[in-house]
Amino acid sequence: MRLAGSAAQANVARFIAEAADARTAQITAARPLQGGSIQENWQVDVTIHGGPFAGRHELVLRTDAPTGVATSRGRAEEFALLRAAHDAGVTVPEPLFLCTDPAVLGSGFYLMRRVGGTAAGHLIVKEDGRYGGPREALAERLGRELARIHRIRPARDDLAFLGPPPADPALAVVAEYRGHLDALDDPAPVVEWGLRWLELHAPPPPAAAVLCHNDFRTGNYMVDEQGLTGILDWEFAGWGDPHQDLAWFCSKSWRFGSFDREAGGLAGRDTFLAGYEAEAGASVDRVRVLWWEVFASVRWAVIAMQQRDRVLRGGERSLNLALTGRRPSECELEILLLLDGAEGGGGKA
Repeated sequence: MRLAGSAAQANVARFIAEAADARTAQITAARPLQGGSIQENWQVDVTIHGGPFAGRHELVLRTDAPTGVATSRGRAEEFALLRAAHDAGVTVPEPLFLCTDPAVLGSGFYLMRRVGGTAAGHLIVKEDGRYGGPREALAERLGRELARIHRIRPARDDLAFLGPPPADPALAVVAEYRGHLDALDDPAPVVEWGLRWLELHAPPPPAAAVLCHNDFRTGNYMVDEQGLTGILDWEFAGWGDPHQDLAWFCSKSWRFGSFDREAGGLAGRDTFLAGYEAEAGASVDRVRVLWWEVFASVRWAVIAMQQRDRVLRGGERSLNLALTGRRPSECELEILLLLDGAEGGGGKA
């Protein structure tokens, strides 16, 4: 773990002092945060002496894990995305300092303000509403937040690393994930079939590309007893079809056992979509959402296999990653059910 030693903490403290235009900075507490599957996150308490940031700050330091997945963005790009979202009025932790010098901690990292609450999906979906308040209100709020994200449009100099938006987002993701699947050693015929169905039934390109979070789901936002405190994990963001984010949030994989509440395990999807439509001032194409929901199961199956290989082939010791390697079978079942329903077989999501 990169921040475990006193020397590493001293290096980070010196960086913070310089970035904050302060005399000195002292790390008073640092401990790893649980729950992240892709990157390494640390809870860091810092006291800054002098300068505009003088005082005590509760922060999160986010840096690279020992291994990763191919579609994950680097920390500098993620920091820029977080800043763009913050500037657009999205409820996100405030990004503060970015370090691109690997000599400080071994790889790049950034620091953001720590927000309160929990991101644990199995707690958030509980009907008692202890975390996040009333379920319907939280689902509607999240729909509005997603619409604010989608107001970020190309082209933007601060997000130039995203490149131009794809001419056809649907066919682009099919080609991308076929490549990821081909790079894996194990056969996955159901996922291959899902990709072929997606290719044959791809919707036309959207009227305009938007910034898609690409991992907007229960488990990637924080809530406390009052409501939403922050949307997290921007490492997969890119230009695309807004319906992709809507479908990912409604995917069965992210309902945490509350399968009858299709919007993230919180409420019916109509509540979530109504919040989105009210904020966006535009209607949602439900048929288009279904296509992207099939893709969501294909995508998660491939990512889960990549996570599994970080343990089996990359040598990373992580129970979380190893357990994720069991998820592709769930995705394969969901692909079969969704395609059965799409083809008129009567299957349900």
